[in-house]
Amino acid sequence: MAIINDQHYIDKIIGGDPNAFAVLVNRYKYFVFTLALRMVKHREEAEEVSQDTFIKAYHSIHKFNGESKFSTWLYKIAYNTCLDRLKKHKREQHVLPIDEFTERQVKTIENALDIIEDQERKKEIQDCINLLPSEDAFLLSLFYFEELSLEEISKVMGIKANHVKIKLFRARKKLTAILKERLEPEIIEYYESERR
Repeated sequence: MAIINDQHYIDKIIGGDPNAFAVLVNRYKYFVFTLALRMVKHREEAEEVSQDTFIKAYHSIHKFNGESKFSTWLYKIAYNTCLDRLKKHKREQHVLPIDEFTERQVKTIENALDIIEDQERKKEIQDCINLLPSEDAFLLSLFYFEELSLEEISKVMGIKANHVKIKLFRARKKLTAILKERLEPEIIEYYESERR
C-alpha cells in the first residue's frame, strides 16, 4: 500500500479537517522528539518542545508553501522551538577540544565504525551524539539519520549551505573526539597503521 503524501493531509487540514493533522503527527512525532531531545537534553523538556512544535505547525499550516518538504518545514519549527527553550534556560554547553583531530583521523574513526555491526554502530553513534552540544547533535541527526541535504539543513537552520558544511565538519570532529575515547583502541590502531 502506497503512503499518501504529506500535501494530501495538509490540504485536508486547510480545508477544515483537523483530524488529518493526527496522521502528520504520527508520521513525524518520533523524529521531532529525537531532535528535541538531542538539543534540550532532558526528556520532559523534549516532550514539551515536541508538543509546542506540533501546535505551532498546526496553527501555521496555511503558511506552508511547498517550497521545501513538509518535514524540512516542520524540523525548522522544532529547531527554533528548541533554540527558544535553550535561550530561556541559558544552559551551559559542554565544550570539547577538537583542534588536534585532523581530517585523516576523522576518516579513520569513520572507517573503524564500518567494522562494527550496524545496530551496535547506530546505538554507539546515537549515544555519542547525545553527548554533543545541542546544535551539533541536531545537525548530525538531520544529516545522518534523516539524511537531509546541506540545502535542506540550511533551510531548517536558517543559514547558508556553505555554513552548514563548516558546522557539519566541526560537529563531526567533536563526534570523532568522543568516539575516539569510546571505541576499542585496537580497532583505531589497526586502521591508523593501515593508513601509514
